[in-house]
Amino acid sequence: MAMASTINIVLGCIGFGVFWVLAVFPAVPLLPIGRTAGALFGAMLMVIFRVISPDEAYEAIDLPILGLLFGTMVVSVYLERADMFKYLGKLLSWKSRGGKDLLFRVCLISAFASALFTNDTSCVVLTEFILKIARQNHLPPQPFLLALASSSNIGSAATPIGNPQNLVIAVQSKISFEKFLFGVFPAMLLGVLLNATVLLCYFWKLLSVVSDQEVVEEAGDLFAEDEVTSHRFSPATMSHLSFENSQEINSALDANAANGDSEPFESFRSRAVVDGESGGIESARISSASRDAFGSVGISQRREDVSSSRRHVRNIGINRMNSAEASSSQCSEDKDSPAERWKRLMWKASVYLVTIGMLISLLVGLNMSWTAITAALALVVLDFKDARPCLEKVSYSLLIFFCGMFIAVDGFNKTGIPSTLWEVVEPYSRINNIGGIALLSLVILVLSNVASNVPTVLLLGGRVAASAASISASDEARAWLILAWVSTVAGNLSLLGSAANLIVCEQARRAQFFGYNLSFWSHLRFGVPSTIIVIAIGLPLIRSY
Repeated sequence: MAMASTINIVLGCIGFGVFWVLAVFPAVPLLPIGRTAGALFGAMLMVIFRVISPDEAYEAIDLPILGLLFGTMVVSVYLERADMFKYLGKLLSWKSRGGKDLLFRVCLISAFASALFTNDTSCVVLTEFILKIARQNHLPPQPFLLALASSSNIGSAATPIGNPQNLVIAVQSKISFEKFLFGVFPAMLLGVLLNATVLLCYFWKLLSVVSDQEVVEEAGDLFAEDEVTSHRFSPATMSHLSFENSQEINSALDANAANGDSEPFESFRSRAVVDGESGGIESARISSASRDAFGSVGISQRREDVSSSRRHVRNIGINRMNSAEASSSQCSEDKDSPAERWKRLMWKASVYLVTIGMLISLLVGLNMSWTAITAALALVVLDFKDARPCLEKVSYSLLIFFCGMFIAVDGFNKTGIPSTLWEVVEPYSRINNIGGIALLSLVILVLSNVASNVPTVLLLGGRVAASAASISASDEARAWLILAWVSTVAGNLSLLGSAANLIVCEQARRAQFFGYNLSFWSHLRFGVPSTIIVIAIGLPLIRSY
């Protein structure tokens, strides 16, 4: 494509630059209007600057992609109402054998859930379950939240409905659901296992440590468990007790002291320290004053008292938890009549059957956009009530963001800059040799973290496919799948690489779980090796059928 006029190039770069800044940094101080308004603003500048005409702007909006995205979001809303994600959360802790087993389960379940229900949806819903499970098992949340975000990204690469960039690729490439799945699934499965291995190696010691802090946390759970069992956790309201300012724990300890058991608890309270930066828990040592006062025999006796107190508190906690759960279950059973329970069971079964039917229709090659919309409308009809509450949960701001992004990217394409740059890189990035695949993957990786993965797919998709089509038809399909694989897994490189990372991080920050707040650099230390290993090992497994 020939370069546009100088004025159009300058104005097109300004419009796309505004879109990019507001999409990547939605709270920029100069114009904190957010991603959606930023995308519309960039699109409007493209039309005002006459980089593209109004008619061309409307034509740039890809309705099949919007339809597919809308349909999958509605289906996900009804699946959440049918407790699908609640069952997935229970599966995480079912007969768990410790932190390492739980970490592996989080990787597998989040990956497969994301492949079927999109990565953002899985992260939004599963984060609260993972926080709850980690809290109840006295485990640091950082490994599990990283496992959720990274595995969700990897798992979503396997299907056209796993993430927005795959939706774009599936519609533009016209690759069937079946070929897309079989072409990427082996790489996805191996990638999830490799990612889990990296996580286990990275957090092996942290997950192996049994903290002496457990007894105080269990005391705290005695008072907070009603909140766990009686209310659905929301990221904004979930609260966790700290040692310094918890009046409930202090009153419990004081009550214990009144019964003559003060020394073990007071000793333990002085030793419990939370390492908020790393998410780990350090066991402080007994003070020198205590050692001088009691000596080694006294210390040994006090340790036995701590163990005894820990067992006593644990038993009380378990009994109260079981009592609360039994009471809640009994209350629910009394409230619902047998007819109502049967009706709800049938409705859930209908939701699952419609979802399975949608997946089968996609596998046999029916139009993906209309299949998703049909499944969404079928669920609306089967629900047999006002659909407004469910439809209000659809992210219309995301749909509007896509509209603005389509126009902004199309305007930038018309400047001729992307085509010119691709002509420089294309001879060295052909997928019929290892060096070409490596260079193409590097370009996709960098652009996905700089310009975000969906704009990267829109900018490179057609060009990469055309280059591969000159080799063979099968290579064209493989080029699309490589683009899907690398642009998706590239989201794990940094905290800002994908929306799934930001969703998990923000929910964990609001929960204030053990004082945990994932930083950009702590994510980068894990993200860089995991992303490079998973992409490199998965690329040879990408095949077109």
